[in-house]
Amino acid sequence: MNGVDRRTMLTRSAAVVTGAAVTGALSGPMAAAAPHAPHASGEAGSAAAHAAGTGSVVRPGDPRYDMLTTGNNQRFVARPEYIKMVRSTADAERALRDAVRAGKRVSVRSGGHCFADFAAHSGTQVIIDFSEMTHVGYDPKFRAFVVEAGARLINVYEALYKGWGVTIPGGICYSVGAGGHIAGGGYGLLSRAHGLVVDHLYAVEVVVTDGKGGVRTVVATRENNDPNRELWWAHTGGGGGNFGLVTRYWFRSPGAKGSEPSEQLISPPSKVLVSAVDFPWEQLTEAKFTRLLKNFGAWHAANSAPDSPYRNLSSLFNVSSKAHGSLGMFTQVDATVPNARKLLDDYLAAITAGTGVTPKALTRPTGELPAMPQLAEPRTLPWLQATRLVGTNNPVITDPTSRGAHKSAYMRKNFTDHQISALYRYMSRPDFKNPDTMLVLFSFGGQVNAAAPDATANAQRSSIFKMCFQTFWQEEGEDAYYLGWLRDLYEDFFSATGGVPLIDDSTDGCYINYPDRDVTDPRRNRSGVPWQTLYYKDNYPRLQQVKRKYDPSDFFRHSMSIKPARG
Repeated sequence: MNGVDRRTMLTRSAAVVTGAAVTGALSGPMAAAAPHAPHASGEAGSAAAHAAGTGSVVRPGDPRYDMLTTGNNQRFVARPEYIKMVRSTADAERALRDAVRAGKRVSVRSGGHCFADFAAHSGTQVIIDFSEMTHVGYDPKFRAFVVEAGARLINVYEALYKGWGVTIPGGICYSVGAGGHIAGGGYGLLSRAHGLVVDHLYAVEVVVTDGKGGVRTVVATRENNDPNRELWWAHTGGGGGNFGLVTRYWFRSPGAKGSEPSEQLISPPSKVLVSAVDFPWEQLTEAKFTRLLKNFGAWHAANSAPDSPYRNLSSLFNVSSKAHGSLGMFTQVDATVPNARKLLDDYLAAITAGTGVTPKALTRPTGELPAMPQLAEPRTLPWLQATRLVGTNNPVITDPTSRGAHKSAYMRKNFTDHQISALYRYMSRPDFKNPDTMLVLFSFGGQVNAAAPDATANAQRSSIFKMCFQTFWQEEGEDAYYLGWLRDLYEDFFSATGGVPLIDDSTDGCYINYPDRDVTDPRRNRSGVPWQTLYYKDNYPRLQQVKRKYDPSDFFRHSMSIKPARG
């Protein structure tokens, strides 16, 4: 895990825009530029190159090459001509210019996770890697906090909170890279109270190409008079790898006033009340399983309005396979709000009502949740301590040697009987022995649903909970079995709508940060609805217009990339 270098945070300029024609109508002057650095050479990575902001070029034969040709999902491996490590905006410009002039197919990686083959695929000739750009700091000229694309979420939380007492409402997993997480929308346990990460995005810096060999750096803000505002908008849920090389983001919450840094971004609760429980499979019949999940859905249907008193409570429920032994649930509530303990107790009682199930201690890791037996009885913890506890010890989803498959859906209503029946059958199949398999249910709604669908590129603004179907395994020879099992479950679950979650009164499509190539295949998506609609809804044509303006030649492309609008 890349840590935040404290000396860098104190001494490094918040902006590193150099050698570029920076465009955009900004509300304040641009941050100071760093000196232009020479091209990387075969000896890139030396102390001099590092000091100049130039990253290494890693080619076949380099001991780092194999590690850098794949990501967190070992299903996807690339064999590029080289990997370019980037350490500054100027470095990113040079990397892109070199690739454009040479006609090389590029893929982009912030260094965290990717559930699909966007960064590591057989067609890529150059991987541009931002995992060394990890700076997090405050930019007084923008009155905003700057986060470089390669920063990991836990580093972002640590730096923002320790330095200024603020945060962004991002995800649980520590090793997710900021670059892709933010571009796809960004969601976490604080989102019901504070909205999506992109609801606080003020600006983005992107290195783009004009399709004629030209390369430039653009800073796009949310200011209404910014001619590049649409590029900012496209990065509020349009997904990574679509428009250019994102180098940095700036965050300032809407309505922030004054010049005090601690007042420019949301503050997390000083303390949170947390609970972790298991529901053992040995206690579950199909009827009890059905009631447990229906309870979860019914509670969220009743308590997901933007002004709900429960907006300060968020829960992650891993409905694991019977091979795992139990279903695990983590719940967090702002301990500083009135009646916090009652809110939590009432929630836990609502989930188990009528089931006869007795919750147990969470003694075994499951998905994004580590073992947390100490939280069988709710405890009050400092927010950052709770964030570390949940986020830094989740061995299933962060295992860098595993292979995985993932599918998503947003739910607007409770489960149907058929959906729960399908889930029960697949999860309890006696011949299915994989414990690292689960349907993750995420609390949604609250302030997420306070925004209009077109306010950001992330259009899903009326859901009550979100789902991720996922399974992990080790051997390539098992791919067909596990992919087939997950496909069958997902398509059975949504059999009434052609095997996918449609945009209707019950479901609201899919989440682009959980990309699934299967929905692009008419053999798997039999709904007749284009995959772009499932992920972007009515925002897709607008995203295509942004693509046409900033990447007219479709230079940045992958298996689920946005295509430029036709002239």
